[in-house]
Amino acid sequence: MDTSIQFGSKQINFHIVYSSRKTLGITVAPDLSVLVKAPIDSSIDKIKEKLLKKAPWIIRQQSFFLSFHPKTPPRKYIGGETHLYLGRQYRLSIELNQVESVKLKGKFIEVKTLDKSKTKELVKEWYLIHAKSKLTEIAKPLFEKFKKYKVEPRSIVFRDMPTRWGSCTPKGKIILNPELIRAPRACIEYVIIHELCHLIYHDHKKKFIELQTKEMPDWERWKLKLESILA
Repeated sequence: MDTSIQFGSKQINFHIVYSSRKTLGITVAPDLSVLVKAPIDSSIDKIKEKLLKKAPWIIRQQSFFLSFHPKTPPRKYIGGETHLYLGRQYRLSIELNQVESVKLKGKFIEVKTLDKSKTKELVKEWYLIHAKSKLTEIAKPLFEKFKKYKVEPRSIVFRDMPTRWGSCTPKGKIILNPELIRAPRACIEYVIIHELCHLIYHDHKKKFIELQTKEMPDWERWKLKLESILA
């Protein structure tokens, strides 16, 4: 059952699943959806009353997950268009050439190609290569730093994720969105530290936040930066 509540100017949509459980549980998923698991005899009014009490927490959780949602608008891959690399803006320069290449040159991402329709393919391949190299370079000292907590990722992989910047699996695999290469270094560190903290605490409760703050005291600054620079 899908319904909603109004909390100030914010509408919170949620899905209700009834079961034989004795208490009401609320979960906010990374895609910002809200799931309510309620006892079979729960009235809709009681459920909404509980949701209103938890509304500030729900909104905080949604805001928290929102920082992992890539927001860069679709690129057209045409000459003069701006693209981000490690938080800095570069303009796309496209030149017809027999030899295909992509490289940074001054304030430009210089693309040489025999066919301009291949610009997007060439630039995305260039980004992916640099993401794998640079993000791994940034991650390694952070992985070493977390060994003091007796945790170490089993591996680091790169995967396009439409709604997340990073994640980790129960078996300790760190997954990073290669689009992160567009963000400043500190934003990248924030995402990696966030996922490393999840190797120790699997939720976003007090101990998780305390650990994240200990390892990156200004994480909120870089969380907001990540949200704004790729908006």
